[in-house]
Amino acid sequence: MSRARPPPGEFSTWLAGQGPDAYALVWVDPPGQPAGWSGGLEPEPPRLGETGIACPAFDHARITVQEVAYGREEALRRWLDLDTGARPLAIVTTDPSGLREHTPGELAVACLLHEADEVRVTGQLADWLLKRSATAPQGQLRWSTATAAWACHMRALSDYPPPSVVPLALRAAGQDPASAELIIATGQNVTALLDRLENPYRPHGELVDDWHTLQALAADVPALTETADWLLDQIALRDASAQQLRAVLEPDITDHHHHQTASPHTPGTPAPALDEQRAAHLAQAHATVRAYTAASYSGRPQEARRIRDAFPVPAWALTASGPATAWRRASTTAQRAVEALAEQRAATLDDDADYLADPRLLHARIAYLSARHGQLHALHDALGRLAFPTEPPATLPADLVPVAAAQTERRLIEAFGTPDRATQALDGQITYQRQHGPDASGTEADLLTTARTALDRLTTATIPLDENEIRAPLKQAMARPAPQPDPAPAGPRPHRGARRARQQARPGAGRRPQHTGTPPVTTRGTEPRCC
Repeated sequence: MSRARPPPGEFSTWLAGQGPDAYALVWVDPPGQPAGWSGGLEPEPPRLGETGIACPAFDHARITVQEVAYGREEALRRWLDLDTGARPLAIVTTDPSGLREHTPGELAVACLLHEADEVRVTGQLADWLLKRSATAPQGQLRWSTATAAWACHMRALSDYPPPSVVPLALRAAGQDPASAELIIATGQNVTALLDRLENPYRPHGELVDDWHTLQALAADVPALTETADWLLDQIALRDASAQQLRAVLEPDITDHHHHQTASPHTPGTPAPALDEQRAAHLAQAHATVRAYTAASYSGRPQEARRIRDAFPVPAWALTASGPATAWRRASTTAQRAVEALAEQRAATLDDDADYLADPRLLHARIAYLSARHGQLHALHDALGRLAFPTEPPATLPADLVPVAAAQTERRLIEAFGTPDRATQALDGQITYQRQHGPDASGTEADLLTTARTALDRLTTATIPLDENEIRAPLKQAMARPAPQPDPAPAGPRPHRGARRARQQARPGAGRRPQHTGTPPVTTRGTEPRCC
């Protein structure tokens, strides 16, 4: 056993140098966010018990090498000791074609066929089954969880724990042997569910039921999470509203698809990756569609409705607008996007057995293509307005000129959601065209750069930052003399003092009136005035 670590980015070469009988045990972190759809309506279900580390497009930054074991028996023993189900643990070797991933079930079969100690291997398998049952909720469900883990990792050996393993695990756990019937029944049910994944035509209700079952099992068996997500995607592909949501949120990656088709990469080397910006938008679209579909089929219709209403479907445009037409004439990618969409629509409307066997799939596919048609028109219209701006007609009323000018920003928001997302998408597409663009002349990248520059002017137009315009008023304000305070009053002017001064200024002020012995005459209800 070796605990050496490979240099970054050189895992395959490093493992090949460890010897012909070297098995690397590698921890694999889950991807940060779900990838976009691969493009096919019925992609293959994920391989149970495998992490995909041997695929050319796998991101090796997600792996951490635990150790290297020599020989299949030692590799199996170490995997059974290390695995807890909380984090995927892959078993990897090399061959002339590159990396190869093995499941523990494959190694167990090979060990038993090559005269290994059957008693020791059976005991190790029983100990692992007991350990996996201990990580699940207590009660009878713990053995259901352990049986599902067996079906995921040991299917190459048997569909569910064999009679030679179950009694040993139950005896070690102090359980009644009658629990063996529950283990066998659970194993048969999980096996039947996994077998149904291979069926090309599935009733919609069966897909939903199987997804609910796998989702519950995946809570304690994380290796089943990818399969549960795959089933959720199959449900979404048959839901018209989910496909309309997908059409609105997905970025245009026609250039990437064309490059993969026209310039196939060399076998054994990864294909050119999509730019980070649009890859992130694609993953966000996929995650949002999954969230909507899960809410729709989990008894949360209000949540699903809010997600759907947040992204309205653009209307189908009967004719292309002037800006959209101008952009499509100048952009090769835009032309290919329109042509590809027309080809997909024609192929969908043909008498295809897949669609006839699954009407929901046909309906959802038509809904996607119709919504995508409207989304592409909004996208090309916005880019055309940016790259080829036009002056408003001279006959347009003056009050409507700013309204016409604001349509560029409105169409931009319809196409991308926000100006920031538009900036991200254009930056990513420009970067991809510079690196991998099929047009060597750079015309496409230059056209996108023109639109990007116009977008910068549009987003900063409402914030005047002219230095001269700001400096002139500031200088005038600084040169103006400061206002002088009002002079202080000559003396206090209380109310009583002011009235006394006025009385003293009258003729005869200050004299005391002479009484003649006659009392003053007053009227009823009127009091004599007194100073």
